[in-house]
Amino acid sequence: MKHSLQLRQSQQLTLTPQLQQAIKLLQLSTLEINQETARLLDENPFLEREDENTNQTYSGNSSTDTPAPASSSENNAPAESETRNDSSDWQEPTFASSASGNPDDEDDGYAEVAAEKPSMREHLLWELNMSQMDARDKKLVGLLIDALDENAYLSQPLEEIFELLPPELDVSLDDLETALVQLQHLDAPGIGARNLSECLALQLREMPEDIPGRELALAIVTSHLDLLAARDFNKLKKALRCDDAALRCAQDLIVHLQPKPGTAFEHRAADYVVPDVLVERHGGIWRARLNPEAMPRLRINQVYANILQQRGEKNAQEMSTQLQEARWFIKNLQQRFETILRVSQAIVERQRQFFEHGDIAMRPLVLREIADQLELHESTISRVTTQKFMLTPRGIYEFKYFFGSGLATEAGGACSSTAIRALIKQLVSEEDAKHPLTDSRMSEILAQQGILVARRTVAKYREGMNILPVNLRKSL
Repeated sequence: MKHSLQLRQSQQLTLTPQLQQAIKLLQLSTLEINQETARLLDENPFLEREDENTNQTYSGNSSTDTPAPASSSENNAPAESETRNDSSDWQEPTFASSASGNPDDEDDGYAEVAAEKPSMREHLLWELNMSQMDARDKKLVGLLIDALDENAYLSQPLEEIFELLPPELDVSLDDLETALVQLQHLDAPGIGARNLSECLALQLREMPEDIPGRELALAIVTSHLDLLAARDFNKLKKALRCDDAALRCAQDLIVHLQPKPGTAFEHRAADYVVPDVLVERHGGIWRARLNPEAMPRLRINQVYANILQQRGEKNAQEMSTQLQEARWFIKNLQQRFETILRVSQAIVERQRQFFEHGDIAMRPLVLREIADQLELHESTISRVTTQKFMLTPRGIYEFKYFFGSGLATEAGGACSSTAIRALIKQLVSEEDAKHPLTDSRMSEILAQQGILVARRTVAKYREGMNILPVNLRKSL
């Protein structure tokens, strides 16, 4: 075997650290950007938040109405030669925002915290301790409280609970039955029920006897709940020997009951979305602008920069690296928001009819269209539109909401899937409750409007919007 040397030429894309950071920042959400900013502020002494009292602002073209052209994050990173600036040049740009708080504000750091609600178990045990039961009954009821599931149902049979109790406690099955009755009358009606029928019946029995429809509603939930769920009103009227008015009154009572009493004790933290972009109308033209509350306000710490300037590079290599990373982060953060603004403005221009007329006027749009218009890569548009939100007069929407496929129309055009969903929702809201529209009928109505949609497509969109099928939408 003979050894030889060969020369080959090839092209390879090398991701510099700055380019990797630019790509990473572009795909992060606002919350993740704030977390990343906080991390770098802790680790890098050259990076600091700018006080609102300072007069330094970003000197580049960052106008929200006429943003400077920018290419994709993959292709817009500066060359290595651009990052090796003279160490004596310390005039750094500031990425301005009103997100940082006023350091002189005495209320900073003392945000209001909502009082923590007691859990279902804690609340029931408190009610139990306040009751007049003797100590033995309280222990048995407390045992059943511990056996409740998250919906406040006693899903475990009393017989199983009885078998688990040690014989020396001298507890009978009748004792547990009595404890269950005490539990069911301890607090909100429905707690401690063993099934949906019993849960609804407990709530109805707590109502005054003279409430119209109470007895009929009790008969329905105890013996004919399956017929009510299937909306088989003819069989219900025949079984209960009642007319439409009486059945309608009983049904109204039942639908206002709580099928899951435990949900009243759920701890649900409110989810807040900080929009990246604000959409407003000026002079008949819809414009997008960056939300200053979503933009970190950063600058280079001049004290540390001056110290580094006075020292030799050989003795301050680590500090020089940190300074370079701080400068990269500020520049990449600026580039991120400029790219977000360009993409959002392109979306607003394409979906102008949506802002005028709502979902029904949404047009088909794919990532490739925006990518071609802005001369960016499609993957860049995908990163920009993920977990980025736009505040409009119609509400807050994720960027991806404005993208969707289209279906053909008789005129040769296309109608977006969002607009078709809006039309289906409109048809359902305007239908006769006694004779609701079938999927086939809605497909025919859409065809009459020039939109060719198959019945299966209508069913898929309807299910995606959690709209019940025709037999379950029927009412008296």
